[in-house]
Amino acid sequence: MNDFIAIDVETANYNPSSICSIGAVKVRDGLIVDSHYSLVNPEPGWYSRQCTAVHGLTDDDTWDAPSFGTVWKQWQEWLEDLPLVAHNAPFDSKCIREACRVYGLEPPSDWHCTLKAARREIPRGMLASKSLPSLCEFFGIIFNQHHNALADAEACAKLGIILL
Repeated sequence: MNDFIAIDVETANYNPSSICSIGAVKVRDGLIVDSHYSLVNPEPGWYSRQCTAVHGLTDDDTWDAPSFGTVWKQWQEWLEDLPLVAHNAPFDSKCIREACRVYGLEPPSDWHCTLKAARREIPRGMLASKSLPSLCEFFGIIFNQHHNALADAEACAKLGIILL
């Protein structure tokens, strides 16, 4: 696949619609060409300690950020109806689907998963983990700031170029 959007979300709590940040990286002809990132005022609007411990975001970071509905509408033209790619796509697709439901928006339906592709392409036992950091290390992809939505989306894009 040469053209896609790699996407990643972070959530404020264990409610899938509670997206608090979103990052997306556009790939055209197998090359990264653009990216978007936004903090998001989550719905529901509270943070669990466990989620904050993962990504470091709190209410202080997002209290004046736009809603997911606003961000998603602003990004529609840029997304171009390209297929979406995520590492562990069932999580990101569920979150975006639920956030779209909350805001009365049509959710995307064309999803691909770099985790699933890695499990298919890399022989069993070759890697102890198929996590985003492990795969980046395996393929020699420089990867910093795990659980920053834009950094994760960029790493996913680079994996997508290799694996999809």
